[in-house]
Amino acid sequence: MAFDPNSVLTVQPIPGLPDEVNQIRLDTADIVANRIIPLENASWRDESTRKAYQSIVAEVKERKLWAPHLPVEYGGNDLGFLSHAYMNEILAWCGMAAPMFGVVAPNSGNQKVLVKYATPEQKKKWLEPLVRGETQSCYSMTEPDNAGSDPRSIKTSAVKDGDQWVINGRKWFTSNGIRADWALVMCRTEESDGAGGVNEKMSQFIVPTDTPGFEIVRSVPVWGRDGSHCEIIYKDVRVPLDNIIGSEGQGHAAAQERLGAGRVYHCMNSIGHMWRAFDLMVKRAIERDVYQGKLEDKQFIQGFIADSYMDIQASRLMTIHCADLMERGVDARTEISAIKVFVPQAYHRVVDRAIQVFGAKGVSSDTPLAGMWLGARTLRIADGPDEVHKILIAKNVLDRYHDGLSWDFGVC
Repeated sequence: MAFDPNSVLTVQPIPGLPDEVNQIRLDTADIVANRIIPLENASWRDESTRKAYQSIVAEVKERKLWAPHLPVEYGGNDLGFLSHAYMNEILAWCGMAAPMFGVVAPNSGNQKVLVKYATPEQKKKWLEPLVRGETQSCYSMTEPDNAGSDPRSIKTSAVKDGDQWVINGRKWFTSNGIRADWALVMCRTEESDGAGGVNEKMSQFIVPTDTPGFEIVRSVPVWGRDGSHCEIIYKDVRVPLDNIIGSEGQGHAAAQERLGAGRVYHCMNSIGHMWRAFDLMVKRAIERDVYQGKLEDKQFIQGFIADSYMDIQASRLMTIHCADLMERGVDARTEISAIKVFVPQAYHRVVDRAIQVFGAKGVSSDTPLAGMWLGARTLRIADGPDEVHKILIAKNVLDRYHDGLSWDFGVC
């Protein structure tokens, strides 16, 4: 896929940010702009491209930007939640960038779960090789016959049998399933007694993908394209008792922590895509002649530019605010739901306008816009559909009013 190179990443220090955060932004942008984007149209079959990839990863590690979300003791650089969020905005300029910084999903989310919940032995066996890039993992939670927006409806079961867990069930949209060496699988370890507490019936397990009974049925096509979102059958899959992550019943809590942080990263990633789409659109408007004039002189196009600028700035402020709250340890569940609804919709609008300015070229593979448009639409479903997050926002606000408080959550 050949992209139009008419897009240049430039980053300036942000007044008011700590110097170390600005330096992380500048260092990240330097590598993405000068080392990675020039490879965007290169063939990965070429030995020179593979060597360049390895060289970039080595530079990322040397400049202490590798795996910013992980503690140093596990091979990361522990740059903090806010710094990582700012990095994601820049990494989004090129789809190749995130893997070169060691923050590609679902591995990064699985790593965070293992850091908090895994035993020292599990970290040695599963986490450390994953951080080094020697292995791949997948996340297996969603099921075809149960609502993905309600993880408590999961039916895949894990039952103790002697010194093993026996897992049975069916999953789909298991990200990275094709390449994974092991799966992190959400299971029901005890049937609900009808008295509540369904969340405490869920547990997560590490399942090596070469375990008997682990069967990849297919890669589920997304927007007509095959990828790595697999449908998987677990039929009498047996793993040792110590393959459970954390204690029995901690699976739901671990999943929510994983998804909460992931939603912020997805939103910052979306904002980076928006900036690139905006950059392409504005340059196109300046350069394109139509009806005896430049596109930039048409009021329709000026409206597109203004609306997109406002969408991006609003998205960015909301998301950085949310990331800042999480950095300070404040309960940000309402803010997470708010950005999860607003940012993908804004992302979709911005890219849609850019496509309109490019015309037919906008839906071709000569620009990254078509892929962005599909990705933006997907994000309105992935990690919780808009409607579920709106319900959560309203519920949290109403609870405050019933408690005699107001809409002001006191966290601004």
